[in-house]
Amino acid sequence: MRKDIEIPKVENVHIVAIKEWDKDFSEQQWNIYLVNNRKDEIETVLVMSRGKSEDRKTSTLRHGLGNMNPKTSARVEFISTEVLGFTNEYLVTFFAENKLFERKFIFEPNSISEENVTAVPVLESDGIMAK
Repeated sequence: MRKDIEIPKVENVHIVAIKEWDKDFSEQQWNIYLVNNRKDEIETVLVMSRGKSEDRKTSTLRHGLGNMNPKTSARVEFISTEVLGFTNEYLVTFFAENKLFERKFIFEPNSISEENVTAVPVLESDGIMAK
């Protein structure tokens, strides 16, 4: 029965946008990171990303990040400035504590900007945390 299905709440795992120097483009670019701020390893980490606006949408991308140690981060993807005005969604799935965890993170349109930068855990850098 549905009432018997336990859906654990994802805590201390974050999707963040960090602005970094890109030597290939010789300019600052936004990169998306997955941060494991948990005290245990997360396993078989998968991240699905997509963006949409009122009349357009991006391709759906899937990223397999493998296992992540506690208090670490992994780069997921570069995010183009053309899609910063879109609603960008990241669906994160992983195993921990012998359970399957899943959570959707969202960057609202134009939320990835210099004005919204805050301190990001684990990375010791400034960035934007998805909701």
